[in-house]
Amino acid sequence: PHETLLTVDATTGQNGLRQAKLFSEAVPVDGIVLTKLDGTAKGGIALAIAGDLGIPVKLIGIGEALEDLRPFDADDYARALLT
Repeated sequence: PHETLLTVDATTGQNGLRQAKLFSEAVPVDGIVLTKLDGTAKGGIALAIAGDLGIPVKLIGIGEALEDLRPFDADDYARALLT
């Protein structure tokens, strides 16, 4: 594969960090796809994964279709966390 991405549900709490650690120990991970950001979830787990494991968020999912995947924008994400 060209890139290995780990998909993480934005509603996942700290368990998501443990899952990401275990997965990245088994397989080199190039980035995170953070899904379910279309609801009330803020996706704070992305900060924990990026900070603790150094794995960047590459894409976000704001719906259920493939067309609902968007490139991750750190500025937009920070604004959403503060609102």
